[in-house]
Amino acid sequence: MNHAPRDRFAVTRRRLLAGSVAGAIAAAMPSLLTTDARAQDAARLDEITIDLEIEPASLDPALGDDVNGWSVIHSIYDSVVNIGPDGEAEPLLAESVDFPDPLTCRIVLRGDRTFHDGSPVTSDSVKAALDHIRDPQTGSLIVDNFAPIETVSIIDDRTVDFGLSAPAPYLLAQFAPWLTPFPPSAAGSLGSKPVGAGPYRFVSWTAGENIVLEADPAYPADSPKGRAIANRVTFRFVPDATTRVADLLSGASSIIRAVPPEQTAVVEDGAATIVAHPVTGIALVRIANDVEPFIDPRVRQALNHAVDVQTIIDTLLNGNGQRLASLFPEGGLGYDPNLAPMAYDPELARSLLAEAGYPDGFAVEMEHTADGVQTVPEAIIGMLAEVGIDVTLKLVETATFNQTWTAGAPLRYLTWRPVNDPYTLLNLVFSSGGYLSRFSSEKVQPLIDQAAVETDPDRRAAVYRELGAALQDDPAAIYLNSLVSLTGLANGVPAWTPRADDYTIPTVVAEG
Repeated sequence: MNHAPRDRFAVTRRRLLAGSVAGAIAAAMPSLLTTDARAQDAARLDEITIDLEIEPASLDPALGDDVNGWSVIHSIYDSVVNIGPDGEAEPLLAESVDFPDPLTCRIVLRGDRTFHDGSPVTSDSVKAALDHIRDPQTGSLIVDNFAPIETVSIIDDRTVDFGLSAPAPYLLAQFAPWLTPFPPSAAGSLGSKPVGAGPYRFVSWTAGENIVLEADPAYPADSPKGRAIANRVTFRFVPDATTRVADLLSGASSIIRAVPPEQTAVVEDGAATIVAHPVTGIALVRIANDVEPFIDPRVRQALNHAVDVQTIIDTLLNGNGQRLASLFPEGGLGYDPNLAPMAYDPELARSLLAEAGYPDGFAVEMEHTADGVQTVPEAIIGMLAEVGIDVTLKLVETATFNQTWTAGAPLRYLTWRPVNDPYTLLNLVFSSGGYLSRFSSEKVQPLIDQAAVETDPDRRAAVYRELGAALQDDPAAIYLNSLVSLTGLANGVPAWTPRADDYTIPTVVAEG
């Protein structure tokens, strides 16, 4: 059936909001310290303590780059849009988000929302959030993700139009984590004294120790996020996993993030609970192809064939996660069930290295964060050694790791979430000229560019599936596994039901 262009676009945008972009929003938004609005006030706890792996570098949403920080940030701020527990996209601060034509995004705000300082949420605050992201002084890593927004027109106090330079099917996926309005007067102190409109307001930040939040009594009971589950929340910074587990079992903490797979039995034997749920994130070893020997795709193919990913999953991850065929996990846009992972085949790896001119292998460094678990990268190094590749593990502090994407070692072990909509990952890390990229490919780049402007979700998904196959011919990484979040929950903390696409600390509790 033929449709007029405007009708076809309108249908496409509705499908995006309810489908692929809804998934992206779900993955981008952390679980919040809230309960279903139907729950009774009696369900609210007086205080809970949460152990995070690391201290956030900033509470500025434009600078958020780790799951620990997002857990705090999205307890303080509300975004323009949200994702519900059922996986459906829903307005949050917005009353509606619409695309009246392919080059206009219209946001209409709710009229009853206020910030923690008592000022109203208005169109000016939406513009302030976007301006802050795009201000060079902010130094946001995700500024390019908002590049299609060419003009900002404030229609009235509640309505703002974004004029686009080109169709941007991924744009709603950027709104959920990053378009978090704030009072324009607060722009200069967001990183250390944030003012948002979320269920919790900022109380204090003691460097190296904790961040304290308290429930905002003015937060609407009918918010899609629900209501605060505790009057007061303390986020503590506990890098050592064994210490986090000890905190949980002793009652010093209510919830702990990132339980190592090998310690889940310890938690359960201690009468605490492990909450495990898949997230739309991936583990990989990024390969920079701007230096030898990685310019030759055969070398990058060899690295993939040299690593026994399934054994890593079975033995080191306790079976958590699935092998990746490329950068697209199951449940995300671009996943192709018919694309098999690159086979573990050391002999093929040696043959490819010989064809590329490295019959005796070579030496190289691989970077990883110093506070991360090292068992998986160490296993990868051992497997690469079997085919003649001598890898030295270089551990760097997390802050340095996040600031040196375009420098340092050619290999870096990392995880990335979300990839429901893979635009952000591709645009930042694997697109030629991407802010964090050291990868360029004549085979891959045209597909990245094509998917970025394709507004039909079915055709866009098809382009990403084609891209997945291209990323095996011209690998951008050693493709490892999808992620599973393992969180420890103490006795006495209300029962919690994870959202399927949550990617950060699970602190939502369900009614009953």
